[in-house]
Amino acid sequence: MSTKKTIIILAGGLGSRYQGLKQIDPILKNGSPILEYSLYDALLAGFSKIVFIINEKIPTSFLERINRIFSDKNVEIHWVYQRLDSNISDTTKLENREKPWGTTHAVLCAKDIVNEPFIVINADDFYGRETYKKASLLIDEGKISEQQSCLLAFPIQHTLSENGAVSRGICTINNLGLLSKIEEKTHIFKKDNGIFFEENHQDFTIPINTLVSMNFWIFHPSIFIHLEKHFNEFLKTYKNQEECYLPSVVQKMIENHETEVLVKASPSEWMGVTYPADKIILKEYIENLIHQKKYPFLLWKPQ
Repeated sequence: MSTKKTIIILAGGLGSRYQGLKQIDPILKNGSPILEYSLYDALLAGFSKIVFIINEKIPTSFLERINRIFSDKNVEIHWVYQRLDSNISDTTKLENREKPWGTTHAVLCAKDIVNEPFIVINADDFYGRETYKKASLLIDEGKISEQQSCLLAFPIQHTLSENGAVSRGICTINNLGLLSKIEEKTHIFKKDNGIFFEENHQDFTIPINTLVSMNFWIFHPSIFIHLEKHFNEFLKTYKNQEECYLPSVVQKMIENHETEVLVKASPSEWMGVTYPADKIILKEYIENLIHQKKYPFLLWKPQ
């Protein structure tokens, strides 16, 4: 069975550590940023509707580029701006707000245009073709429903940066293969051939085979009801410039028995760019895939 499938791309980040909009930064001389490789893989896996969640700093030249690329393809393209006042009924919450509201809010911005099973990805992460094929198969097999979501996770040892600490959602999985806990750790790093996270000025060990969330979620559209509820609860108590992160909301949904989350290890290798120096490693990785004929040098025919 083949089901219509959507991909929501979170492309609204400000890239503070990267010092630029990495979601549109070309990796090679072909002009394609990471997210175009994601689109290339997703289309091959059967995804036919693309929803970009963007901020107002994204240049119109990039929007025009994507629209040109897909002008002759049977694909729906939607551009959704994640504005501070999107889905905010109480305007007093906007006072002194500067940062975006976070990934929960970003996904929620798509609620009026997504009515089918969908995946959520970060625009600046390279997940690998087999990850999209796995997600497509899970949807076609009926594994995504009002009762069950899915997370395609990656071994933590393959998600770190040589250039600084990273944030990751640490997964605890029960004997049924379901997510029992996801806990965001904001300062994870390698040291002395081990992996650690820092908390309260202490270092704690993380086993190298621990699965972590890289924000590759698969949801049923009914999820929007829960996201809206939990985001509104967040608005009642948030302080300063706190953000409402999608993993934190999923954790609350699990605790409230609003969903079960099936966890599958991704069959592909994750690559990403957190710091500017990470780009060199990613560039070499993609060049090697092109050399292996897994991607053409030019992803798209000239428009």
